[in-house]
Amino acid sequence: MSAAVRQAPGMTRRLLSEPRSAAGVVLVALVVVAILLGPELLPYAPDVPDFADPLAPPGAPHWLGTDDLGRDELARVLQGGRVSLLVGLASVGGALGIGAPLGLASGFFGGLFERVAMRCMDVLLAFPGILLALGIAAALGASARNAALAIALVNLPVFARLGYAQALSLRAREYVEGARAIGRSEATILWRHVMPNALPPLLVQASLTLAASIITESYLSFLGLGVQPPTPTWGNMLHDAIGFLDQAEWLAWFPGLAIFITVLGCNLLGDGLRDRLDPRDRLQG
Repeated sequence: MSAAVRQAPGMTRRLLSEPRSAAGVVLVALVVVAILLGPELLPYAPDVPDFADPLAPPGAPHWLGTDDLGRDELARVLQGGRVSLLVGLASVGGALGIGAPLGLASGFFGGLFERVAMRCMDVLLAFPGILLALGIAAALGASARNAALAIALVNLPVFARLGYAQALSLRAREYVEGARAIGRSEATILWRHVMPNALPPLLVQASLTLAASIITESYLSFLGLGVQPPTPTWGNMLHDAIGFLDQAEWLAWFPGLAIFITVLGCNLLGDGLRDRLDPRDRLQG
């Protein structure tokens, strides 16, 4: 069993005991619970218009108001959160699931595979992230799947380079040499000894990248290259609000606030994980 697995319960307690990381856990948990349960509990559907009550200000019975078609803004914010979070999680999961093993294998085995894989990652890193995502999404077409794929490709070299650095650091450790000495294969050593101990920094990066991915998805949807109406996302809700800022400014407040709270929670959680998983922090504690 790896050291990271053995220390998981204690790390969780330390994570919740630190105010900043605890705040991140609470914010992320509240957002997830709200977007998962909220749409099922509300009496209004996010895509059903009410032409008798358009642009209603916040208050009963529409607590966040309505849009220009009379659709309940609270229902749309919560439903849009589902889509935005799903795209963010799918993109981060894809980038982590492909990039981390690629980087770990490159750093551990070296040779031609390392040179080819890392140079490909360097090519992707040479492009500004948002411009690369815009170009990929525009080439593939506007949809949730293509937005997730574009964001995953942007984040792929981040996890590959981090996995590569971890493998370079871990492949010379004593327990790796010991595993070689008792006849373990290189693939087994990578899977059972290197990968579990490289996982904590990769998880920290995943939580921080999730925040950036949600923002990128909002960019794409705002520009019409992400999820298409009538499916709500926080990005296309902000786009729809542009024409009504002078008479219904709340249409921009609430999706913007949802993005802010979610990104803040992910960043606080990532900072807390980084602090708790830092070996120097554990030694000082």
